[in-house]
Amino acid sequence: MPSEIFHTNFTGIDWAIVVVYLLGSVAIGVYANRYIGNITDFIVAGRGIKVFLAVATMTGTELGLVTVMYNAEQGFKSGFAAYHIGVFWGLGMLTVGLTGFMIYRLRALQVMTIPEYYEQRFGRTTRVLGGTILALAGILNMGLFLQAGSQFVTTVLGLGPGLGLKLVMTSMLVLVLIYTTLGGMVSVVITDLIQFCVLGLGICVATGVAVWAVGWDRMVNTVEAHYGLKGFDPMQAQHYGWQYLVWMLFMGVAAGALWQTATLRALSAKSPAVAKKLYSWSSISFLARVVLPMTWGIAALAYISSKPALSTAFFPAQGEGLAAIYAMPLLFAQVLPSGLLGILTAGMLAAFMSTHDSYLLAWSAVITQDIIAPLRRRPLTDRQRIFFTRAFIVIIGLFLLVWGLWYQAPTSLWNYMAVTGTVYLAGAFTCVAFGLYWKRASRFGAIMALEAGLFSLMGVVPPLLGFKNWEEAGVSWLTDQNIAIMTIGLSLAGMVLGSLLVPDSMPREQRVAAWSGVHAAGAAAVFGTLIILKFGWFGLWHAVLIVTIAVFVGLVVVCGVMGWVDLGSLFRQLSEDRTVEPDEITPEHWRELQEEEGPDDESE
Repeated sequence: MPSEIFHTNFTGIDWAIVVVYLLGSVAIGVYANRYIGNITDFIVAGRGIKVFLAVATMTGTELGLVTVMYNAEQGFKSGFAAYHIGVFWGLGMLTVGLTGFMIYRLRALQVMTIPEYYEQRFGRTTRVLGGTILALAGILNMGLFLQAGSQFVTTVLGLGPGLGLKLVMTSMLVLVLIYTTLGGMVSVVITDLIQFCVLGLGICVATGVAVWAVGWDRMVNTVEAHYGLKGFDPMQAQHYGWQYLVWMLFMGVAAGALWQTATLRALSAKSPAVAKKLYSWSSISFLARVVLPMTWGIAALAYISSKPALSTAFFPAQGEGLAAIYAMPLLFAQVLPSGLLGILTAGMLAAFMSTHDSYLLAWSAVITQDIIAPLRRRPLTDRQRIFFTRAFIVIIGLFLLVWGLWYQAPTSLWNYMAVTGTVYLAGAFTCVAFGLYWKRASRFGAIMALEAGLFSLMGVVPPLLGFKNWEEAGVSWLTDQNIAIMTIGLSLAGMVLGSLLVPDSMPREQRVAAWSGVHAAGAAAVFGTLIILKFGWFGLWHAVLIVTIAVFVGLVVVCGVMGWVDLGSLFRQLSEDRTVEPDEITPEHWRELQEEEGPDDESE
């Protein structure tokens, strides 16, 4: 890649600004550790957060560097049509805040995680299952956070892709792990407040600079030249359509109310009323966190289109160009003057850290509180809970490093985020909403709803099978939005049908039989579908033959061996119970027979 493409204005002044900020972040983690007295302090900051601090910390978490990166990518690839995502998310948060939908009752129940509510309403099994799915979806969801953040840093530093990306990813992860494991939610709240102040102002200044440097008219004209009407109308846009709009509307409400990192703020709020106000005020930041970075992406599109070398790098005549994720960092690296670039970079690192600390804390807390603790016979002490939570923070961090170095999103970073989020949100929204507002919701229905959310993993599967996306695999209709719509529909159907057909009043044996049958059929359908997509119908029938031979051989071996054991048992029983002739009956045998039959009935 030519060096002029990754030219940057980053100088020693910018380095000084960034280093001072990073050292301050570590100091915050050490300082916050003195305020950790128990697990409630560690996870929900003692439930003492008031409305304005809650708004600032939620904004600090949800306005992360990865958020800026994937929204800028959407603006670059789809133009102004991408704004609808921000509008829907803002409306979703406002709806939750004004009505208190789900979140008011959850805060009143004083739960620390969503799966904790599952146990209160549907039992411990549902909690463990829900916690497992939440942790799986959440960890996968943040799987590319580290990669996206490092792409920003390496681009601003002028390093570009390569070894520098790996080194930056490792360094940034170590820094986040240090102060998150030390301070828990208290350090999260402090760093989020600082990030809100630094980046809140910085993002507005950066938007103004981007629009001023490129020109609003050029931005509009460039979008029109590249995408035509599709760059303005989401119904006609190549990557959107009505299914996508429905998906985003659902995500705006469901993620706003139930995504653990955001919900953790509401559950940390001083009261249910404060939780409602938190969501109402945060609707503004949720709108801004999407629309403003998308504007950066559009400005980057106009800037790159005006530079022949950059335009060739991103839009080559043949082959694949430079990934759209690099466009926005390149814009700021070459447009912002030294000093201001350092402040923006420090703010972006603040955004990176505030998101990572909240997510690491949220998912490690879910594993400890909702998987480990319910499965143990002896209750965990607060000290043990904090230890497990800190240990899982480190384990998750190591997974993120490996996953971020290896995995590449099939379509866009935002779609990857939305698909992995739907794994949890489809079932969680259904379980919480129906559990709170429908008395007939049953345990079986909740389990079906949660497990139906796993269908959304189909959006993550293509790279694991060796394909870039499902279209390359020959299944063009299996788009991210169609996968999401089907997942939501399956979750709703699972809850309603499962609750009506298998109510909690049904005997346990029948519920277990229904559970086994449904899961056996579901597993067969999933594996059969994956085999067809990877190897075709011949691959399916090949697999059927292999499975048939395997299970039949197993049946023959088990029944052959155990059959002889049963035959020996039958002979022993016949030997013991054989009929004795009357003249061979001894007094002892007669007494045994009388004891078995009971006393004679004299009335007869």
